[in-house]
Amino acid sequence: MQIATEAHRLWLLNQGQRLLDFSKNARVADGFCALDGMGEKPRKAEADGILTARMTHSFALGALLGIPGSHAMSAHGVDCLLHRLNDPEHGGWQENRADISGRKQAYYHAFIALAGATCKEARIEGGDVLLNAASHVLETHFWSEAEGVVYESFSADWQDREDYRGANANMHTTEAMLALSAATGDMKWLQRAMRILERFVHHLSRQHEYCMAEHFDADWNLLPDYNIAHKTDPLRPYGLTPGHFAEWAHLTLKAEAHAIARLGRAPTWMCPDAEGLFRSAVEKGWCHEGKGGIVYTIDWERRPCVTSRAHWVQAETIVAADILYRRTGHEYYREWYQKLWDYVDLTMIDPKHGSWFNEVDAEGVASGIIYPGKADLYHAFQCTLSPLLPIAASLAEAIWLSKA
Repeated sequence: MQIATEAHRLWLLNQGQRLLDFSKNARVADGFCALDGMGEKPRKAEADGILTARMTHSFALGALLGIPGSHAMSAHGVDCLLHRLNDPEHGGWQENRADISGRKQAYYHAFIALAGATCKEARIEGGDVLLNAASHVLETHFWSEAEGVVYESFSADWQDREDYRGANANMHTTEAMLALSAATGDMKWLQRAMRILERFVHHLSRQHEYCMAEHFDADWNLLPDYNIAHKTDPLRPYGLTPGHFAEWAHLTLKAEAHAIARLGRAPTWMCPDAEGLFRSAVEKGWCHEGKGGIVYTIDWERRPCVTSRAHWVQAETIVAADILYRRTGHEYYREWYQKLWDYVDLTMIDPKHGSWFNEVDAEGVASGIIYPGKADLYHAFQCTLSPLLPIAASLAEAIWLSKA
């Protein structure tokens, strides 16, 4: 059961190509940088490691689709990740070349592994090398076999491990592991992804009525006041993040589909838990103030906290609505899919200068409290692709399945 009519499919393809074209200007010598609201580089542009990994992945998807320019852009990203942003002394990756003493984050390394998996599937030069290097770092440094999750971060020399466990890094590691499983056929990655999902989705989120708690200490004690003085932190904000509820929901269904395809079975809790997470995302996160939209964070009383509307929140919820509709056939999800796309089209897509505003206020006016400019490609581009493709472990695998 598909949401997309032929006209809607053409609209999605056009929007995706516009996003790719806009982000081509982000290329710099060492990778990809953040662009401003006009699509321009800063005067002294430097590569950002996370953006480089995410754009490398996104352009590799473009290459799989046959969009001209995408292969070369992705190959540039692979080369920079392998030879310019890597740490030749201690292994792993730095977020930028100037900060050689910075901490090594699981969040960042998950995107490098995702980029490697996608580039291998797209036959980008060096993609298999990047996949092998990134998966080795995930396995030898970040994966905790005893806990079935990843450690959050280490010092540059891997000697100092952070006493913190976070949902965000584990969520994107789940995404990376599903992509690694699809790209390599090694079921250990699926098994590890399922362990993360079982802890966070089936146990932790259910303890809070499917509102995913984000921050824990090393002994898994909840830290409810974490970053209360930094509520607009872009990666670890205070409170609860409805966009993550939706993101966990669609990752759970992708893992379910992959488990059924590869193992012939999946746990029965996966779809009901994904439905619970989605309902919490939209029913607790949608704000009727102004033009609507899902807010960045809510507090522990389920009230809006940071009311900025981040583009990625809307994008991930669209993906979840589409996959849940196809998985269940319930009109509730189709209606939310339409409502969310209407909101994005009327408030977040910039018809004049291109791309999406990465953040708007309640009235739909571009703001930069959390995410200035138009730095990101990954969330919005994937949002335009997912409704066009089969439900699979990764979008790269889904593209191959659509060609079969």
